[in-house]
Amino acid sequence: MKRTKVSVKPNLVDVCQLCKRSDNIPEKYGEKITIPEHQLTVHYFCLLMASGICQRGGEDEGVHGFLVDDIVNEVKRASRLKCNGCKKTGAAIGCSVKSCRKTVHFPCGVQLEFLYQFTDLFPSFCREHRPTQTCTVPPTGQLSCSVCLEPIEPVLSCSVLKCPACHGSWFHRDCVQLQAQNAAQFFFRCTICSNQESFQTEMLRMGIHIPERDASWELEDNAYADLLQVYQHCDAFTCQSSLGRDFSAESGKFEIIRCSFCGSNGTHRKCSSLKGNQNNWVCCGCKSVVDGTATLPRHIQSPVSERHEKRKRLSNRNSSVLSKRRSLHSSPRAILLELSSRISGEQPGGRLQVREGRVLEAGLELLRRADFLPELGLAVHFAGEHQFHGSSDLRRFFRFLMQSIQTSSLFKGPEGDKNLALDSQAVRQDRYYEMGCLMALSMLHGGPAPSFFSKALYFSLFHFPKDFQFSFSDLNEIGLVNKMRKIKECRTAEGLREAMKAMSEYLDVSGCNREVQTGCEKYALLDDLLNFHMMVRLQLPLQRFREGLRLMGVYDQIQMAPEAFYQLFCFPPEKLCADSMVTMFPPQFSERQDYRAREELTAKHWQQFLTECEEGRCASSLEDVLVFATSSDTIPAVGFVPPPSMSFLPAADPSYAFPQRQPDANRLLLPVTPSYSSFKKNMEYAVCQVTVIQDP
Repeated sequence: MKRTKVSVKPNLVDVCQLCKRSDNIPEKYGEKITIPEHQLTVHYFCLLMASGICQRGGEDEGVHGFLVDDIVNEVKRASRLKCNGCKKTGAAIGCSVKSCRKTVHFPCGVQLEFLYQFTDLFPSFCREHRPTQTCTVPPTGQLSCSVCLEPIEPVLSCSVLKCPACHGSWFHRDCVQLQAQNAAQFFFRCTICSNQESFQTEMLRMGIHIPERDASWELEDNAYADLLQVYQHCDAFTCQSSLGRDFSAESGKFEIIRCSFCGSNGTHRKCSSLKGNQNNWVCCGCKSVVDGTATLPRHIQSPVSERHEKRKRLSNRNSSVLSKRRSLHSSPRAILLELSSRISGEQPGGRLQVREGRVLEAGLELLRRADFLPELGLAVHFAGEHQFHGSSDLRRFFRFLMQSIQTSSLFKGPEGDKNLALDSQAVRQDRYYEMGCLMALSMLHGGPAPSFFSKALYFSLFHFPKDFQFSFSDLNEIGLVNKMRKIKECRTAEGLREAMKAMSEYLDVSGCNREVQTGCEKYALLDDLLNFHMMVRLQLPLQRFREGLRLMGVYDQIQMAPEAFYQLFCFPPEKLCADSMVTMFPPQFSERQDYRAREELTAKHWQQFLTECEEGRCASSLEDVLVFATSSDTIPAVGFVPPPSMSFLPAADPSYAFPQRQPDANRLLLPVTPSYSSFKKNMEYAVCQVTVIQDP
């Protein structure tokens, strides 16, 4: 009789509905969870990283807050998406960069070197867009993994990471992930410098999962049973006990006495000639320390680590609580508004005093306060002014601050097209970091965005646009540009060698000095020179500038949507026009018809006044009018909060002939005037008075 071969297939209920795998490896794919009544199984990490689902329930509902209906809908959504790895459908995870269309299953993403961040909104990044680390202090000698102690290649990559504090601890990704899995949140730290705060922040950014629980060794049954046992061993040079070194009598000459300091060494009374009533004994190791004859190793803190500790209050590590919220951000304004919503309370240091002409110094003073916390609100007061305006003074402060930063020595280039300048003193003082922090604060506190970046600077920071290439126009050194132009004009190898001699010193410094055989090699040489001048030479300033922008998560959000923020950083704010101002300030008319008719006439005067301001037929510009109403000459990066509005002053009272402002509420109050000429005259006077007073 012919036998039929029986094939054993995995139970479909036992297969993860998102990655289509039945593997149960918690440290790799997260907890495998099955809901029998719904015949549903998922890996927890597959669920966390899925792009189209969020937690809408409590922790005890569904799968840790992910409702069953939402999981089913996500499985249906993913069934239409093909994985870039296995080419099968069901790819629920997409790269968080909006312009990237790569989708994967969670295990396939691991193979394709996707980076999963287990924090905040749990974003995922493909190989081209994932965050990277930079090496500011090149390693010397042979390196070994600080976890497994095996040799390691000193090249930062997806599989090789380093500590951000000491720069001396390098490790394999798999090794540090295993360490994080065991040590968990409360004990996970650098194995070399023991830094915990910045180390965990960086590891989360680089895709290391840090469980929010106690360490694995704390969870074992009877984990500390050994601590109940005391040391029972004679460590004397010659033990005189016939029953061996481990024998200890309850009393007498063969009772073991432990070291009074360390408790980790012992001796029989007879072996160390101790008297019957003598219970204090010190081992040789502790005795040399007590006597001062021992040589103890000195701990030397690196300058980088020391500086980072001083700045730790400025770092903001988003909570890695395992919850995922719906992301509705469709624009930079919405993203920044969401970040700014986390700001509450007031700084413990009180109001920041701003003196005339010292705006930048006041901003730096704020950052250097020992009690400064970025998640708390700010309040400023301009010296010499008796009135205090809350949010409007803050917008005014950041408006002047951005102007001061743009003209500082840290930036160079034409107005509105600035690159970073290399300033060694600023590097020592960590000013690039501080400038990044101030820009992040400006965008979150209602100030303007740094709309003066060059496209080259934006590319250096955020690697967007992808097809961007440096050119001579990005260089601000005329002498260097002229020498590089001569290289570009060369047509023969001999001419190229002569042009290279003219800038041999710079070629040696940049590492671009080489032997050339043909004139066509000039193109590769010029590319290397441009990359060195714009990227390699400025590596440390760029890195510190990024760290400053990382305040409150600003840099991470920009990195996720660089295309959206490109317009905000590299182009001037949209020019105001009369129509946009009319729309920006919607009128609030009275309910009484007799009042309303006069207010509608005033509203027409307002529209005509704005039109003449736009056409240059008034003493005031539209920007001056906006400053009068809100203390800002542009629309802030987060928009106006609350939205601007316009109402009317009582018509019967002659004291209300001039317009009034409530800048904290972004509210404009117009006088009800039948004559346009009187309306225009009074408006120009009031606007000019305020703009003259507020000039820096």
